[in-house]
Amino acid sequence: MDILGFYFSWAELVTLAIMLLMFVYQTCFYFRYLSGIIRQSKKIKKNKIEFSTAQPPVSVIIAAKNEEKNLQEFLPKILEQDYPEFEVIVIDDASADDTSIILEQFKDKYPHLRTTFVPVGAKNLSSKKLAVTLGIKAAKHDILLFTDADCSPESNQWISHMVRNFTPETDFVLGYGPYYKEKGLLNKLITYDTLFVAMQYMGMALDGKPYMGVGRNLAYRKDTFFNLKGFSSHLNLLSGDDDLLVNKGCSDKNTRIEISPESIMWSDPKKTFRNWYYQKTRHLSSSVKYKASTKKQLGIEPVSRGLFYLAFLLITLFGNIVTIIAGGILLLVRLITQMCVINRTSKLFHGDKYYLSILFLDIFLPLFTLFVMLTGKTKKDKIRWK
Repeated sequence: MDILGFYFSWAELVTLAIMLLMFVYQTCFYFRYLSGIIRQSKKIKKNKIEFSTAQPPVSVIIAAKNEEKNLQEFLPKILEQDYPEFEVIVIDDASADDTSIILEQFKDKYPHLRTTFVPVGAKNLSSKKLAVTLGIKAAKHDILLFTDADCSPESNQWISHMVRNFTPETDFVLGYGPYYKEKGLLNKLITYDTLFVAMQYMGMALDGKPYMGVGRNLAYRKDTFFNLKGFSSHLNLLSGDDDLLVNKGCSDKNTRIEISPESIMWSDPKKTFRNWYYQKTRHLSSSVKYKASTKKQLGIEPVSRGLFYLAFLLITLFGNIVTIIAGGILLLVRLITQMCVINRTSKLFHGDKYYLSILFLDIFLPLFTLFVMLTGKTKKDKIRWK
């Protein structure tokens, strides 16, 4: 086909059209969902978001398995939160180290610390679900706030900022749990992946489509847990103590997110690709139980992303100067959009900045996730919660 003196094959035009369509979808996805945290931050600054001024009593629940060192370092930061009335329940999940001794020592100093335990030899595929259930049953208060033993709150206002979202209609509050920044490619992958996932689940929650939360920074009501029959629908899975419960019980009416820096709950990242692979395997194993609408929404985005890059590659290899320039413009505009949205969100969460590395991360992480999903099913014996 001859257009303005340039010859275009049908293959070139179709490929460019596909790239343009994927560009439009990706741009809409970024502005509708991934920009949600930025919009929410602006609304909060303009006092357009109402928070509860009540400070009801809270039960903080932490499951701990062989967490002697982490409890010594991080548990005081939970116990010393600036909040009127709260208890901290730590469930010793049949630990083989000195976890029980450390907890007894802390109980002498902190009267609001309570403990229980999972008996050694308890038969349950996911001992963490059993531990969390025991903690919930032991909780004295209706509002439950969850984190992990290896997590550290950004401030002593963590409880206050999470709980301020509990209006009478609220059953779930989704928080953010990033990983500490360290040197190296692995850390870059982990921190970016965590940020992107948070932008996605928080943005979709703000758009009325909540589908998951993270157990290291999550709150819900005790009655809600029992009304949903706890973890009964997915006891056959190792994971799902956080995201599947949210996926089952959340709605556009009963879910809120908390994005203040004071509410952040930090964790140490995995140190090897092998350990990160097993962590991703465990996390992704629960996605098969998501609602059909959620799986469709989450599946379209990476597919459109892959088609966008594939079309650009084909245009670069086989196109003429006009299609190459057009494809390059689309790639550049999308990259600038990504840098603006991702870096502004990361700044709100005291995170790292990403520039040209976004191109590599944007391509590698979906491929790695696909690899984990295809191969992780054969690794179940190695991903039990430790």
